[in-house]
Amino acid sequence: MKGHIQQRSKGSWTIWVDLGRDPETGKRKQQTFTVRGNKKDAERELRTILTRIEGGILVKPVKLTVGEYLEQWLRDYVATNTAPTTADGYSDIVRAHLIPELGRLPLNALQPSHIQAYYARMLVSGRLDGKGGLSAQTVKHHHRILYEALKYAVKHGILIRNIAEAVDPPRPDTKEMVTLELDNVHIFLDAAHDTHYYVLFYTALYTGLRRSELLGLRWRDVDLDLATLSVVQTLHHVPKKGYIFRETKTKRSRRLVDLSPSLALLLREHRANQELEKKLLGRLFMSDDLVFCYPGGTPLPPNSVTKAFRRLAKSVGISGIRLHDLRHTHATLMLRQGVHPKVVSERLGHSSVAITLDTYSHVLPGIQAAAARRFDEGLQKTREEASAEIS
Repeated sequence: MKGHIQQRSKGSWTIWVDLGRDPETGKRKQQTFTVRGNKKDAERELRTILTRIEGGILVKPVKLTVGEYLEQWLRDYVATNTAPTTADGYSDIVRAHLIPELGRLPLNALQPSHIQAYYARMLVSGRLDGKGGLSAQTVKHHHRILYEALKYAVKHGILIRNIAEAVDPPRPDTKEMVTLELDNVHIFLDAAHDTHYYVLFYTALYTGLRRSELLGLRWRDVDLDLATLSVVQTLHHVPKKGYIFRETKTKRSRRLVDLSPSLALLLREHRANQELEKKLLGRLFMSDDLVFCYPGGTPLPPNSVTKAFRRLAKSVGISGIRLHDLRHTHATLMLRQGVHPKVVSERLGHSSVAITLDTYSHVLPGIQAAAARRFDEGLQKTREEASAEIS
């Protein structure tokens, strides 16, 4: 396989690749690519192209704009390989920000400088309401989406390399995790006791399940005799599409979670109440019924659950905390109580214990200090027992 480069103009190079003879016509086939940069950049691209072609990947020139490609990526990949809420989030960012700003550029002409300038603009004036810029965390999310889209293009031979790899996204400030203190846990649950959401919030605190996992839970996923529940599906509400059930995102997300005795008793009582409600409505109680739903069996709207949590927290003077922070509270309290991080990781459905340790690193210093004290106390006790035996 042969190839060479030729300068077209300052900062622009043409790569010529010899693909051999056409078996039908006998004519030699060549393919050209345009690269912007210096001579070393062009030579590096030539080596990359030759390596890919030798590996069986023929990069065919395509006349797509960035906007046309991103729409294709949303349709062909995002819609079928991500959760409904994730797909909606990707679509909103792509269509509201990425396409208006970068969409007219030819895909194969997209450069790191274009993307870097885009991030800078978003930080200054990226808000759709015209009231300033987006946060560094939000722009970093834009970077992740664009990176994944271009990665897909490389994988399918549409692009030679992922330009986003050469771009530095903004670094958001690290925010301190917000969790409920132990006293506030009791205050919050007491306030929730007479509401429709009490059992749901209690379960969230005592299991660490995500909102979508709680709302997708069915009674056949709960074993009250063994005091366990299985997380196997999630529930999402997508505008114009309604409620969508989906299998859990990863194998780790599909998990068995042990219930505390108090939660097992509460769920048993909740089930009995639900069976009675169904009977009064003239309906049969089914194992496929949702654990958390309206009396008639209709799923709870996720946003309504979140709003109910906010109102309840605000009513007892707890501010700055989200429904998802009940999950963080569960993990933090377990770690502080000396539960092994591996166990906490399995309960949360993290892909690895490293994610758990990284997410809850703020808890570790206290755990280490307590462990050091216990180590010291254990050795001291052993020493005293040994001295007593000698004397």
